[in-house]
Amino acid sequence: MDDADPILLELYRHRFEGVADEMGGTLQRTSYSPNIKERLDFSCAVFDDAGGLVAQAAHIPVHLGAMPASVAAALNSVDAWTPGDIVILNDPYEGGTHLPDVTMVSPVFVADNTMPSFFAASRAHHADVGGITPGSLPLATELVQEGLVIPPVKLYEAGSTNESVLRLLLRNVRTPEERRGDLAAQRAAHAVGEQRLQTLAAAHGAEEVTAYARHLQTYSERRVRAALDEWPNGTYTFEDTLELADDSSATIRVTATIENESVSFDFDGTDPADDGNLNAVLPITESACYYVVQGLVDGGMPMNAGSLAPVSVTAPEGTIVNADPPHAVAGGNVEVSQRIVDTVLGALAEALPDRVPAAGQGTMNNLTIGGTRPDGSSFAYYETIGGGMGAGLDAEGLSGVHVHMTNTLNTPIEALEQTYPFRVTTYRLRNDSGGAGRYRGGDGLVREYEVLVPVTVTMLSTRRSEGPWGREEGDRGAPGRNVLVHPDGEEEALPAHFSRRLPAGSRLRIETPGGGGFGPSDAESPR
Repeated sequence: MDDADPILLELYRHRFEGVADEMGGTLQRTSYSPNIKERLDFSCAVFDDAGGLVAQAAHIPVHLGAMPASVAAALNSVDAWTPGDIVILNDPYEGGTHLPDVTMVSPVFVADNTMPSFFAASRAHHADVGGITPGSLPLATELVQEGLVIPPVKLYEAGSTNESVLRLLLRNVRTPEERRGDLAAQRAAHAVGEQRLQTLAAAHGAEEVTAYARHLQTYSERRVRAALDEWPNGTYTFEDTLELADDSSATIRVTATIENESVSFDFDGTDPADDGNLNAVLPITESACYYVVQGLVDGGMPMNAGSLAPVSVTAPEGTIVNADPPHAVAGGNVEVSQRIVDTVLGALAEALPDRVPAAGQGTMNNLTIGGTRPDGSSFAYYETIGGGMGAGLDAEGLSGVHVHMTNTLNTPIEALEQTYPFRVTTYRLRNDSGGAGRYRGGDGLVREYEVLVPVTVTMLSTRRSEGPWGREEGDRGAPGRNVLVHPDGEEEALPAHFSRRLPAGSRLRIETPGGGGFGPSDAESPR
């Protein structure tokens, strides 16, 4: 490794990660919506002057692996940066992921430099950005139905708000004051990130601080390549299926090639893009692959542009893992990403049988509920619901947790019932839903909502027809179930993907999948 001091290297790793952590803390404390304040559905990161990732906080994997594309799009859209500029975007085909994820990118000038030395970035899931149903995750057939599309544009310029852009944004959402507050919270996070980086440069010199950003990237790449060098060279293929809204399914196929201290993932053979919204743009697919590699190499190394360099991803354009406009993509960020992870893990299980667990629940169980309160104000609620984790070689899967590409909390019932006109009538583990085996998969959850006013409910979920796969003869976890309990008590089974108008008094029960088991059932360990 270059001339970096190993002690300073570790110090700067934590300094840069601390900047991203403090940005996240600010965003959480100052946000308006429960989705950001309580569920922590946001991510923050620091990038170098060329848009290379330097450090990230331990936030949402699907956000962070895709955020370099957002920063690149912002840099390409601006000819000249000035202090106080902030670019906003959510266009999936210009650096975004899906429309509710609103990204901000701002320059950081240190010392007397006339060019940015760093960039701060944040991504927050806004509970509504317009579209044909509340929550902006509709069963759409093209992108414009999903909400307001924001190409990279300056929302703040030299510290002043672009009021025309802000008015345009707020006019196209159902909850403008909540959106105004969450956008302001993101801006506050950027101000903190800028201050902390400038303080570092003032204390230790801009030259040293920027040099150690590069040293960290070099260090991470060296560490990842060394870890990949221990993986067995070869080509490994796996495919998995994803339930679509029309009751059909799509196949995701990947070929992983390990060679020369690197790993590549080729998704040739994956089905064409969905006519609905279960499509991922390429940065989401890359993000899922980065996540898997990062999880399987030795832990403890920082994730940055260097750790991503040994991983390459290719996917045919026009497939569900590399959708092209004008395809809808709301489900790509949440459901397709989960299945990509399962597929990549399935391929690498042949190469690394002692590291790859059984499949986790494989879905985020995305639920949006929206309508009008008795006082006439609009509301839009969004939540993902945890489930079972897959069992491993020597451990049972955890129960009732978010797995893989999501890293959020639940919305506490107290916060939910205080904010929205509905209540949670059931919230418990779904006993015995984990797959049997030497080690059982984790159990899913049961979460039931009773709505107190008429609402529109939309659900995006998978693993409803077939549960997550087990490994080494372990059983599949139980598939999930969506059930509507009508006001008269009659129960109705609902599909994996649906959008319904429900009267007051309706109850919606979501039963999430259990994780797959590991090892033969006749050697099952006691729970």
